[in-house]
Amino acid sequence: MVAKKKAAAKKAPTKKAVTKKAAPKAAVSKPATPKRLKAIKEPMTKTAMLQAIAEETGLPRKEVAAVLDSLGGLIEGHVKKGAAGVCTIPGLMKIKTVRKPAQRARKNVPNPFKPGETMDVAAKPARTMVKILPLKKLKDMAG
Repeated sequence: MVAKKKAAAKKAPTKKAVTKKAAPKAAVSKPATPKRLKAIKEPMTKTAMLQAIAEETGLPRKEVAAVLDSLGGLIEGHVKKGAAGVCTIPGLMKIKTVRKPAQRARKNVPNPFKPGETMDVAAKPARTMVKILPLKKLKDMAG
């Protein structure tokens, strides 16, 4: 009888202890170095630019167009009358508005293009100009 119990105990499948596998450690990635693009010889049209960005990012062209339209709206919100007057696109450029005061009309001003002659300069009303300042990343791209 004891033999039967031992045989039955041996035949019963034993449960193996479930061990959790350690989650793979997240690979510590180095900062991505920007790809060196080849020089573009001809200026791109808006359509060509959208297509190039869509191919590089893998996004549909319509989504890329929506992002650029949204960026344009965001910039407009920053530079329009009564707004902050400054919009920074990180690493690339800072767009700001500069108030130019009105200028009076002047008569008998020396002509810079024809020495010895004088000219009249018309009056200019006060206006708001847009100034774009390149930031470090953009300067490095050009250099």
